[in-house]
Amino acid sequence: MKVRELGRFIRDQRGASRLSLRRLSKLAGISNPYLSQIERGLRRPSAEILQAIAKALRISAETLYIKAGILEERTDAANLPAVIRRDDSLTATQKQLLLDVYQSFQGGAEPRRTPVRKVAAAKKSRAAAPKANAKTKAKPKAKTTTRPRAAGKGKAAPKRAATRRTNRRTA
Repeated sequence: MKVRELGRFIRDQRGASRLSLRRLSKLAGISNPYLSQIERGLRRPSAEILQAIAKALRISAETLYIKAGILEERTDAANLPAVIRRDDSLTATQKQLLLDVYQSFQGGAEPRRTPVRKVAAAKKSRAAAPKANAKTKAKPKAKTTTRPRAAGKGKAAPKRAATRRTNRRTA
């Protein structure tokens, strides 16, 4: 039954990505009939095929592996804040920033803002920015006018001969 669920999931993802069956098969590098059979639950794709489909759909291959029964869904929730705090390769400031970002995505309390001296930060950014040289400044190009082109083959329109009106006197 996992194969049918996988096929339905791939079809739903393809629909959400607004891709046709042919377009997805081309992006994934598999044949159109084979992808159709996968979506209908008639074929069980290999891990390599699932990875190609995931890449084409721009989703995680792990998600498809779980749907196909290749991987088990994670049940252990890692305590990321504890892992961050234990990491000795990070400074205290880096740890705090990572925790703030993580909590902001988790819908936790507002991230704690670290005070930054705006004056010092502005000086650093000015010092790091390359100074513009007067010789390297680009001069604006003069506009050139072109004659309108004739419809069709990209040839220039023929010049029109100036017509001269002559007054004919009738007696």
